[in-house]
Amino acid sequence: MSTGGGRRPLVRLHVITGGRGVPRHDVFDDISIVRLREDRVRRDDVVLLGPEPRRVIDLCRFGGLSVVEIAAHLRLPIAAVKVLLCDLFDSGHIKATEQISPDARVSPDLLERVLNGLRNL
Repeated sequence: MSTGGGRRPLVRLHVITGGRGVPRHDVFDDISIVRLREDRVRRDDVVLLGPEPRRVIDLCRFGGLSVVEIAAHLRLPIAAVKVLLCDLFDSGHIKATEQISPDARVSPDLLERVLNGLRNL
């Protein structure tokens, strides 16, 4: 089943995510950094995972990656990647940095002033 235009078939995402369109719980945002839990990633355990979860583990072996970076490497929508990551989180294979609280984010006004200052250099 093809979607036309050289895009991947829609059925594939359904299979990859087990039919789920959203993660079981909200662990990851787009910029969360995903890292392996080295104490939980065993070779015999990883072999039992599907190809996409194994690829996530391979990508994170050399350090943390953001959710959007993982999605780009896998060439999958961010929503589908969050479902995969949630499964890997639940199984103990990965951990994530805490999401940035709205209070900890930089204000748009400050960013605008920094940008203007750089333009004036």
